[in-house]
Amino acid sequence: MQWKEALKHYEQYLKIERGLSLNSISSYCLDVQALESFHLENDSCTPLNCSKEDVQRFLYEEAKKVEARSQARRISGLKSFFNFLVFENYIKTSPIDLIESPKLGRKLPTVLSLKEIEQLLDGIDLGDSQGHRNRAILETLYGSGLRVSELVDLKISDLYFDENMMLINGKGDKQRLVPLGAFAKKFIKIYIQDVRVINKIGKEDRDTLFLNRNGKKLTRAMIFTIVRLLSKTVGIEKKISPHTFRHSFATHLLENGADLRTIQALMGHESITTTEVYMHLDTRHLSQVLEDFHPRNKS
Repeated sequence: MQWKEALKHYEQYLKIERGLSLNSISSYCLDVQALESFHLENDSCTPLNCSKEDVQRFLYEEAKKVEARSQARRISGLKSFFNFLVFENYIKTSPIDLIESPKLGRKLPTVLSLKEIEQLLDGIDLGDSQGHRNRAILETLYGSGLRVSELVDLKISDLYFDENMMLINGKGDKQRLVPLGAFAKKFIKIYIQDVRVINKIGKEDRDTLFLNRNGKKLTRAMIFTIVRLLSKTVGIEKKISPHTFRHSFATHLLENGADLRTIQALMGHESITTTEVYMHLDTRHLSQVLEDFHPRNKS
């Protein structure tokens, strides 16, 4: 079995058995393709005869070019691939089983303050032809904590204005209901009624909420561009992305008293440990909680 055939079977496994999103599947396959490219240039290593030494040589060269976090991600992807080959009885043992990932500290996500959020929102030119669309996008990202992939896939038919709810198709095609905030609802309605109707929309995108100037579905890259240009315009020096609004959503909920289980459900996290990272973001808030509620800290 050569790399192309193995990748085809692996991709089907990730989609059908693991239920991963297209973006996740693409990332896992890129890890395998990187290993394939390295050995195409150096020898005739195949998925079935790849040895521990073959993998180590690849990772050694990778370590010269990437940081520890990227290398850990690569090792994780390759372990998944070779475990799949073992599971399907293509190979007896995984060549990467005994290779350890580099030790990583916990990386805390960048978070915007409420003042910075408002600075970004107020910096949008509503007189621009796409101003109301961009305001609706950012209000939705911050107001509901969506992933950027969930935002670009959002359908008009997924919006329930009377109930103030949205149906979100998350990772692995898992659906969840998320509240639609008042500001997001306001600007989405303005965008649909006054801006979106002007576009000449293709049949395949008639139900897609956010469109570009040509009436086509927005790409994830375009959302990144909107956020990057806006942050530069208003003078935000932090390195931010659309995901920063999601981090800020969770952090601000926690700071204002929401419990982790509720935040986990709103964000569509499979594990509570993913949500727990937000407990580490604002020690001032945690100290205030201790001061207010611990019986030995009350005056």
